[in-house]
Amino acid sequence: MAPVRDWNADVYHRVSGPQVAMAAAVLERLELRGDETVLDAGCGSGRVTRLLLERLPRGRVIAVDASPDMVARARGELGGAARVDVREADLAALRLAQGELVDAVFSNATFHWVADHDALFAALAAALRSGGRVSAQCGGEGNVAGLHAAALQAAADIGLADRFAGWPRPWNFAGAEQTEARLRAAGFEDVRCWLQAWPVAPDEPRAYLETVCLGPHLERLAGDERGRFLDAVMARLGERPLLDYVRLNIVARRGRDVRRG
Repeated sequence: MAPVRDWNADVYHRVSGPQVAMAAAVLERLELRGDETVLDAGCGSGRVTRLLLERLPRGRVIAVDASPDMVARARGELGGAARVDVREADLAALRLAQGELVDAVFSNATFHWVADHDALFAALAAALRSGGRVSAQCGGEGNVAGLHAAALQAAADIGLADRFAGWPRPWNFAGAEQTEARLRAAGFEDVRCWLQAWPVAPDEPRAYLETVCLGPHLERLAGDERGRFLDAVMARLGERPLLDYVRLNIVARRGRDVRRG
């Protein structure tokens, strides 16, 4: 299992309006009767899980996240919802019991934090009933490339470039064609993937960058260096930055012949 990123779930819950907006279109593509069981693959702080529950008045949600802090925050957010089961798990290693198989998978802003997409899609296929659907969106090829370039330039501005020398980036921003091929190899049919530019202007830029985008960068810095680094990034981006998000949209259906682990 890959190392789990340390998230500040309370701040994420407050600043994640852009992620909630992204999720609305993903939910819209997931046709539901209202009585299904749906896997929320990467539930975060539970804001979007609550929207999913509203689409399932007679159904239930299995909400999964790898971050202990996110799971705790989601349980607090959804504590009164009897129809949701919040679990801490690595999506690429997820295993559901035969009696727990889901009718659909929903995911927003999560898959790009999973290094092995082949293992991820195999796990999701194994969690779905035959014919079950996936509607997902995550960071895709080119996502926040300008922001990441500015962050490395900012580190050089303040003499911290060496902290990022040889750094294996912890995100996986995949392209549409390779994602379609991986989904089909995992046993999915009716696969459609596409990239979509989605510029984001966060309401609280510094808190947003610190919590959502630059957490992996900050983990490489000592405590007193982190504030200097954020100051340098903000100096390069300006007080009201427009972040160059690119989203990878995924729609697919599980085929009949899928091997279960």
